Amino acid sequence: MSNVISKIQTLIEDRRFRNFILTVIVFNSILLGLETSETILSSYGWFLYGADRICLAIFVVEIMLKLIVYRLGFFKSGWNCFDVVIVGISLLPSSGTFTILRALRVFRALRLFSSIPAMRRVVAGLIEALPGVASAAGLLTIVFYVGAVLGTNLFGPDFPDWFGTIGKSLFTLFQVMTLESWSMGIARPVMEAYPYAWLFFVPFILASTFTILNVFIGVIVDAMSHISINAAGESTPSVEEMTLTEVEKINQRLDGIEAMLRELDRKS
Repeated sequence: MSNVISKIQTLIEDRRFRNFILTVIVFNSILLGLETSETILSSYGWFLYGADRICLAIFVVEIMLKLIVYRLGFFKSGWNCFDVVIVGISLLPSSGTFTILRALRVFRALRLFSSIPAMRRVVAGLIEALPGVASAAGLLTIVFYVGAVLGTNLFGPDFPDWFGTIGKSLFTLFQVMTLESWSMGIARPVMEAYPYAWLFFVPFILASTFTILNVFIGVIVDAMSHISINAAGESTPSVEEMTLTEVEKINQRLDGIEAMLRELDRKS
């Protein structure tokens, strides 16, 4: 039994097997995209459905093999749990009240995150950046709330579609923050009724778009750099490890020389 488990472990940890799973994930993602075309689905629906079932079967077998090898240790990896959830969604019925779950099969493409080490590092960086991002999001929320209250009180009576309520003001300010038609679409029409409205819009854009959003980017970049440094440190052997390796090689050579000398002394 142990020999069988050892062979299975060798298989699932082999690079060729991982590349095969990666290929299946990409192929399955393409299939799910093709299924959105009514023309292709009417002509090749039978093939798309069959290929999709085969891909799902491969994913299930992969997870079962990992469970056989790692057992409960399988769930210690967050990426393994992620794969189980993604594949589990695909196994749910996609008819009746569960029809919407059929669209959720596209989440299988997210398995690329767990299959490609570079993507795992990016996701790890994003997760590490969450505390800083949350702080920046809190700051942005305060700026938005203050701006929405001011906008509703100042411009709401004359522009109810944009600033009639707190909710409408928040949505309008979000459009302003993204710089999407903020000048000709919102700011200038408001300035025709309120000439000094630029004193509201310009500071808001400076605070939200050019300051806080850059804080978001800075926090994420800093987290990514930490992940990259840690990954480089793990992949590069330390000076102590390199020194110990060289010492072991020298000791092996000395042992060989000593054995040769003893053999020569015995013969003489």
